[in-house]
Amino acid sequence: MALIYADTTLVPSKLELLAEWLPTQPWFTGDPTKLTRVSGYRLDDPEGEVGIDGILVSAGDDRVYHVPITYRGAPLDGGEAHLIGTMEHGVLGTRWVTEAAGDPVFRAVVAQVIAQGGSGSEELIHQPDGGTIAREQQMPIHGSGQPGAQVPELWAAEVSLGDGASVAATGLATMRVIHAVDAGSAAARGAAGTLTATWPGQDTPVVIATLD
Repeated sequence: MALIYADTTLVPSKLELLAEWLPTQPWFTGDPTKLTRVSGYRLDDPEGEVGIDGILVSAGDDRVYHVPITYRGAPLDGGEAHLIGTMEHGVLGTRWVTEAAGDPVFRAVVAQVIAQGGSGSEELIHQPDGGTIAREQQMPIHGSGQPGAQVPELWAAEVSLGDGASVAATGLATMRVIHAVDAGSAAARGAAGTLTATWPGQDTPVVIATLD
């Protein structure tokens, strides 16, 4: 379950933060001044400590970019290389924002979703009276595996960049988080497991992550 505080402030905004960070990434070829949110999904941290937000953006070119991020109430230990920046949340305070492939919680959650055929989390909008209202998922995601399947361990993975993706590898398993999304192709890229997504205007499932 993802609790979304739509009635509070976030400084800088997610798009403002990404507009500063994206030009530093080799897979980004767009114009950061034209950054626009296309869609997004949420995932659950079983411990309830880490927010996981998959953001889809465009930037004035023909590409769609998949930028998953995580939020924490303190810096990720050893995660300096993957830190995007900080935001001030009106309710939760300072949030440290990390490129998600560099966060072991994200890798563990996505590995389980892919291996066991999972999906995105339920999205609840926080109301001023303390209640919540369910929101329809804007970007449904689905793993290709089966319930009960073994989930590979990626907690201690080494993370690198390659071919428009972040690659997390242990020697026994490899996860590729695809950033430069090919919205015209639903190919599984030869991977044993895939995470696919659809969003408004994209009815054919597109691969956004793979697991081998």
